[in-house]
Amino acid sequence: MTPLLEVRDLNAWYGESHVLHGVNMHVQKGETVCILGRNGMGKTTTLRSIMGIVRQRKGTITLGGRDLIAMPLHRTARTGLGFVPEERGIFATLSVEENLLLPPVIAQGGMTLDEIYRLFPNLLERRRSPGTKLSGGEQQMLAIARILRTGATTLLLDEPTEGLAPVIIDAIGEVLQELRARGMTVVLVEQNFRFASRVADRFYVMDHGQMAHEFPVGELSARMGMLHETLGV
Repeated sequence: MTPLLEVRDLNAWYGESHVLHGVNMHVQKGETVCILGRNGMGKTTTLRSIMGIVRQRKGTITLGGRDLIAMPLHRTARTGLGFVPEERGIFATLSVEENLLLPPVIAQGGMTLDEIYRLFPNLLERRRSPGTKLSGGEQQMLAIARILRTGATTLLLDEPTEGLAPVIIDAIGEVLQELRARGMTVVLVEQNFRFASRVADRFYVMDHGQMAHEFPVGELSARMGMLHETLGV
């Protein structure tokens, strides 16, 4: 099968700093793929390069056969690609519902507010609350939900469980399982591979700006030694 998202020989820089060194990866439609790795290995830069936020890059990035490398960022956002950064980007002075309604709808098929509130009941309870009043977990839910309303079909998630309580991590895991059941494609950057094992179909392990390992979830137990050594956990 032709991958929905394909990255080949991707290099990326921040100024003089060469961060990605020939990244190769692919993601099938409807698949959830997790990129594991220690801090500073290039995981976030990979997502930001796919999205087009990092402009110092070369290589090949295609989504549904369309070349993203030469595409302006405003057009990339209309290809069905949605990015949820680690910092979440919640507008503090806007209410939950105002945050949800802020991004434009880019394609048909996005979730309605009612569907979003069924998926994230915490947000329904807090829909009139300003962003400053939300917990870290509620902000993460809002950041994901905001993208789902736009009609994006491929979701890039950067460290969605970082710093969150176990009960919120479980809730986000259930949401990702629901998105996979709906046929959404997800690329997930994560350090918590125990969480990732519940939601991912396949894994990449990143080391020093390259994909050092790739394996399906069924091989996770056999790879634990390598993961402990590579991730330092």
